[in-house]
Amino acid sequence: MDAVDHVNVDVDDLEAGYAFYRDVLGLEVERAPSDFQGDHAMFRAGETIVTLVETGRADGWDERGLEHPLDKAHLAFETDREAYESLMADLDGQFPKQGPYDWGEFEGFYFLDQDGNLLEVITYEEPAGERERVLLTHDDVE
Repeated sequence: MDAVDHVNVDVDDLEAGYAFYRDVLGLEVERAPSDFQGDHAMFRAGETIVTLVETGRADGWDERGLEHPLDKAHLAFETDREAYESLMADLDGQFPKQGPYDWGEFEGFYFLDQDGNLLEVITYEEPAGERERVLLTHDDVE
């Protein structure tokens, strides 16, 4: 395998999901919902396509059902330090142990979209100054 071509994400409300992935995550719109006959929207994240599909089968997880992010499969997006810090500030406090985490070569922060899908944003860039928050590690998973 050479790369991940695309990932489908189940959502219960396509318009809400479309707005979240477009406006909050800032993903590039590849095809808007109006481009499809069915309930889909496509975004580009680097070389990977993220397709939202309104199936009515979204997981519906929320902070009450998630003790730690490693308990659930997730989709991770890479970004620069500035966008990473902004998302962390906007989406913090959803559940315990969201992060940020020191994963060795990169730093990661977990959050939920509007349907309870677990997402992670990572950055390979070091902060310009001192870290404002302590990084969690694998030892904090338990």
